[in-house]
Amino acid sequence: MQKGHAFGERCPHCLGGTRVAASKTVGDEGRMNEKPAMKKNGLHAVLLDNIRSAWNVGSILRSADGFGFDHVYLCGITPTPENEAVTKTSLGAEETLPWSHHKDAVNLVSGLKREGWRVVALEEGEGAKDIRRRKHNAVEKTVLILGSEVTGVDPDLLTLSDEMLAIPMRGQKRSLNVAIAFSVAAFALV
Repeated sequence: MQKGHAFGERCPHCLGGTRVAASKTVGDEGRMNEKPAMKKNGLHAVLLDNIRSAWNVGSILRSADGFGFDHVYLCGITPTPENEAVTKTSLGAEETLPWSHHKDAVNLVSGLKREGWRVVALEEGEGAKDIRRRKHNAVEKTVLILGSEVTGVDPDLLTLSDEMLAIPMRGQKRSLNVAIAFSVAAFALV
């Protein structure tokens, strides 16, 4: 549920209104690509939380590989490379870039923070810094979070974030396509 978010309270899958039916921690099954090994000194990862479009996921995998990211975390309803549309647009990046699937992004991010990762959310809104003005620490392990194009980054993930960055927009639209936004942010971060 996206309570208090600028886009309202919407399900990232069906876009319908939501309400809390039960409050229980969801288990994290964690499917993953075991072929490539994560780099020893991995410094950049991206977390995709509830990204609906398989084509966007494939495009982000391809761009993450191109920008030298070390891991892609696919969370919630985000399709994995087991989906043909993901592999069609990733053009094999799913074979060379480590990825894993996790049902609960909040649990995952909590664990990454305990391991010393800096958590950066790409989101517009109050408190977001212009991505062009971010001071970069080349040796800091950083995970970049991208959320649903409709509902944005989950507020619980924003709470866990060390920093919120936004891409300045000059036109009428408030945001870019998530795959394009990732590429802009990845360029700025690496």
